[in-house]
Amino acid sequence: MAVSKRQKRQAAEAQKRKTRNLYIAATAFAVVILAVVGLVIFKVAGGDSKPKPAAASNLAPTSVVDAVSNWSTDTLNAVGTSGALTVPKAISGPPLKQNGKPLVVYIGAEYCPFCAAERWAMVAALARFGKWHNLGATHSSTSDVYPDTATFSFHGADYASSYVAFQGKETASNVPQNGAYAPLDTLTPEQEALIRTYDAAPYVSSADAGSIPFIDFANQFLVAGASYDPQVLQGMSMSEIAAQLENPKSDVAHAIGGTTNALTAAICGTTNQEPASVCTQPAVQAAAKRIGG
Repeated sequence: MAVSKRQKRQAAEAQKRKTRNLYIAATAFAVVILAVVGLVIFKVAGGDSKPKPAAASNLAPTSVVDAVSNWSTDTLNAVGTSGALTVPKAISGPPLKQNGKPLVVYIGAEYCPFCAAERWAMVAALARFGKWHNLGATHSSTSDVYPDTATFSFHGADYASSYVAFQGKETASNVPQNGAYAPLDTLTPEQEALIRTYDAAPYVSSADAGSIPFIDFANQFLVAGASYDPQVLQGMSMSEIAAQLENPKSDVAHAIGGTTNALTAAICGTTNQEPASVCTQPAVQAAAKRIGG
């Protein structure tokens, strides 16, 4: 029997709450929270400890990184934003910067299927502003909803851009350990403060507080949870997903591409609409209207 979109969304919402609780259980013992209030500028220090890059065998295939990083603007404009079920939410917080550039902070975990889906669009969107190195290859938990979703990992990855800075943390692996998942990256006190402030009411509903993936775009926009249904990626390898990106009629291109345009619009909102070659694209402009702010 076919599952309706409403039923899929209900299942996804229920699983987001489960994923949130697993995230809290996996990281609560290591959390050190620093309350940061009353700042005119909220600046995350550049001394963040850097995890070692993934081993060569765990790096994302070069062909896949190239496909996502060089996605044609014609295809991205053709898919528009309809594939993004939700878009970043406009917020108003103290400017978040690193080395003078607006800072995008991603916090997720490798076991999380919603993170797995969102990373495809994150990699594609940020590639429009800079260049990736050492992106990992991983998959979501095999025992969670949308099991074994193929995806990238930000653990050990490097990103360089003239327009925007990026910090990506995977707090846990996809390997079960003592009833949770093995810890991976440690959050800084400043990153913990972001979650405490913006991954909670009134910025997200009380039921979704603590959801991952959590993405903060320079304290101007935020994402909590996946922007599209991870179901569209089920049963495919990274190479098979990448092969569908340039087909504007595919569900994969619509879901990842629509979300990519929405995340791109959020980043453009932090960079004063630079570079113009990216931020003036029709689909990005349409996404900006959906986001507002």
